[in-house]
Amino acid sequence: MTRFSMLLLALAGCAALAGPALAQDAGDEEDYKPVLPDVAIYKAMLDANKVSGWIQFRNYDDRQLIYFTALQTMHCRLSEIRYSINSDALDKRFPLGACNPQIPFNLPEDSTNKYIYISLPAGEVKTLAIQAVWDDGAGSEIVVYKPCEGVGDATCAAIKTIKKPKKQLQEPVPSDSPIRAVQSQTPGKTFTEPSPSSAARP
Repeated sequence: MTRFSMLLLALAGCAALAGPALAQDAGDEEDYKPVLPDVAIYKAMLDANKVSGWIQFRNYDDRQLIYFTALQTMHCRLSEIRYSINSDALDKRFPLGACNPQIPFNLPEDSTNKYIYISLPAGEVKTLAIQAVWDDGAGSEIVVYKPCEGVGDATCAAIKTIKKPKKQLQEPVPSDSPIRAVQSQTPGKTFTEPSPSSAARP
């Protein structure tokens, strides 16, 4: 089990322990509705995974694969994943899966792997700049990663530079946010009942 997996399980366990307390505080007999863990948990996960890599490079079958798995596990609190290849432009967007608040840290169902990685010609990506954008429109710092040297086909990423965002991003419109697509208008981040999902991991 990787350090990331252990951290994810620990944080998810903390969120699960907080769930019953929220239900008891409601003081009514309505069915409990899933509530997303606090965004602070997701921000802690993002920070904890910065050194090991928000993305991972892998050389495989004469292709260069770039995995977005670490960020995709946070999709319930993200509105965008911005990135750029061999530049700092952040002109590309990696797709986010639909949020199921019952399993907020699970990877979205993805038979095509479009939510997991991108595949490019071998050696094409020298650097990848990336920024996570939260569901309130605020952007994280911008981290520029480069492939690790001499790791063969293992997944790995090394930090080249870290940049602070110039300003807070604009509030995302509802169609841009996987959360707002399922979120009700009442406070407290309650959701409509989703169907269960599962996903293959790389």
